Amino acid sequence: MSTPQSRPTPVPAAPDGDQAGRSWVSRQARRAVRPFWVVPALWSVGAIGLGLLVPRLDATGLADLLPFLFPGDVEGARSVLSSIAGAMITVTGLVFSNTMVVLQLASSQFSPRVLQTFLQDRVTQHTLGVFTATFVYALTVLRSLADAGDDPVPQLAVTLAFALVVAAVAMFLLFINHITASVGISNILHRSARETRDLLQRGRGARREMPESRPEMPDLGHQHVVLARVSGYLDALDVDQLCARAEQHGVRLEMLHPLGTFLVESRPLAVVHGARPGEVDWDRVLRRHVDLASERSLQQDIAFGLRRLVDIAERALSPGINDPTTAVQVVDQLHDLLHRLAVEPDPWPVHVDGEGTPRLVTRETTFEQLLDLAVDEIAHWGHDSLQVPRRLRAMLDDLLVDATPEHRTALQAKQSQLAALDTAG
Repeated sequence: MSTPQSRPTPVPAAPDGDQAGRSWVSRQARRAVRPFWVVPALWSVGAIGLGLLVPRLDATGLADLLPFLFPGDVEGARSVLSSIAGAMITVTGLVFSNTMVVLQLASSQFSPRVLQTFLQDRVTQHTLGVFTATFVYALTVLRSLADAGDDPVPQLAVTLAFALVVAAVAMFLLFINHITASVGISNILHRSARETRDLLQRGRGARREMPESRPEMPDLGHQHVVLARVSGYLDALDVDQLCARAEQHGVRLEMLHPLGTFLVESRPLAVVHGARPGEVDWDRVLRRHVDLASERSLQQDIAFGLRRLVDIAERALSPGINDPTTAVQVVDQLHDLLHRLAVEPDPWPVHVDGEGTPRLVTRETTFEQLLDLAVDEIAHWGHDSLQVPRRLRAMLDDLLVDATPEHRTALQAKQSQLAALDTAG
């Protein structure tokens, strides 16, 4: 059970101060801001605060020091704010209902998994945030006008409502340009590949710290099996904290599954070698430092990046779409990613402490498995095309030039597989 598998992509370290996915606090923060509604909700909360604060500033005489403020009376201010609130909520509903239709069509044409990238897009989230903030701010200031009585008009507050409308129009224009560019297939492919490349780059730091040969891992005695607390995908590991806890208690942790694996509740997740009964609640430790998510993400899972690209190619090669050129564009991006993996040997997925003692063993996808993922399904569905087999063969020929000796065997086997598929076709 303690013999690890080799892998091309270790659990990513985050150099240059980027600790995303490696500390519990940062992982929880990223998880908290990941849902689509969080950024618009923060904008709305800020708008409520401004709507309560700015009318009070008018009473201090600050408005007398500023030019170009709203010159109307209370009734005029009510009319303006009412118009802004009604217009903004109407435009918000119209724009985003049509946008969701566009995104649904894009996801049905390319892959359902690309919809996640649009919903996580910050331009989209901030655009909705500005729209909702303008609406909420106008309503909040209207509330202060209802209680104003004979108080002077909150000129600064109404002028700020005008400024928010201008900002909303600017964000609307930016959003239209952004969303129309984002649904283009070239941009979708480039974004998916860029996110995967960034993950590979972040993983280079951890890669250098891992041994290229199998280290000695002595038998530590008693083994405690940790079970999955819920069903979900193994999405991220807090490597630093897991290693620190293992070193603190003189044990070795061994993950039993690679990232991206779907685990059923109460099935084995990890083994703690050398655990002394009753000393540490290892189930609680693993719950804190291992993420089981409802869907896969690119926090640390390299294979998911390739999976998204392959899905787009498969959809393009389906009889209903029949777009081999898109499949070839996918292969171009896969070529770049596989080249980055092929030029480095597979280290042993063992994380050691400062004294070189193994403290964490992970299960990772090998280069050969990633090659199978990138090639097999596209080759199967595209073997009747003129473009796809030719591009796959060219990719494998080029990868062989710079690949390490251990990876050349897998590449040569894949070439033979493609040749057999062409002959059978």
